[in-house]
Amino acid sequence: MTKLATFTDAKGTRLGAVLEDGRMLDLATAANGALAAQVTDMLTLIEAGPAALAAVRALAAAPPPGAVLPAGGWRLLAPIPRPRRNVFCVGRNYMDHVAEGDRTRGITSSELPKYPQFFTKAPDTVIGPDELIPPHTNTTQWLDYEVELAVIIGREGADISAEDALSHVFGWTIGNDVTGRDLQRRYGQWFKGKSLDRSCPLGPWIIPAEELDALNTGIRCYVNGEKRQDSHTSKMIFDVKEIIRQLSIGFTLKPGDVIISGTPEGVGYAMQPPRTLKPGDVIRCEIDGIGTLTNTVQPA
Repeated sequence: MTKLATFTDAKGTRLGAVLEDGRMLDLATAANGALAAQVTDMLTLIEAGPAALAAVRALAAAPPPGAVLPAGGWRLLAPIPRPRRNVFCVGRNYMDHVAEGDRTRGITSSELPKYPQFFTKAPDTVIGPDELIPPHTNTTQWLDYEVELAVIIGREGADISAEDALSHVFGWTIGNDVTGRDLQRRYGQWFKGKSLDRSCPLGPWIIPAEELDALNTGIRCYVNGEKRQDSHTSKMIFDVKEIIRQLSIGFTLKPGDVIISGTPEGVGYAMQPPRTLKPGDVIRCEIDGIGTLTNTVQPA
């Protein structure tokens, strides 16, 4: 499986492919010719199209020895460290999550949303694996986690049909939609509660779209080793194809756009009693076929 990553070391930030034994293929060193200009960063690779991705796959399958870095000598960043636009998000997209949220408001009979509920997180919210999440203790008393499948758009398009939607996907990664719940409710529109600084961990890498059936895979979240969320992407109310169809109505999706597709049940604010995040908490998000994204709330 191809694991496309953005990493950094003493020589700076570069694009790579994580090999099965934990070493890193430095694509800036491995590539030559036209490909060298197409692997300067993740957004450039995405925009370069299928031929560039195929060339990167070939290098990862037979890595040049002089371009391979040992495990432990580099650090992963978010695959797209600074998205060009806001991260697009979908709320209330698993029925059991809808139900748990309704119970906190005293609603006993939940109804399925008729349309996806879109909102965004600002680009500056994005952080990478193992980076610290600020506790925002002076801003929110209800910091919460949400494991989500993240979709990376690879081909521009508007008014995309559901049948054609997956052809616009470059790949998959993991997102954690860290949220200030009290702010989310206070302001009504979710942007404020969802766009706290450093509140969107993404990673650890991107799996190319055709290498994983991400519409049919397990998704989980642990806090301090305790399993909080455990579901399956097939349980989405609106699957990725429908999300892309609806989001692209009259709106052009562009290469490198990031869409996080909703979280399953098990969030902290809906637990009895509520168990939201505190300084020092370790959040581990997992999606089968992608990997693990771990972040810690900055200790006091």
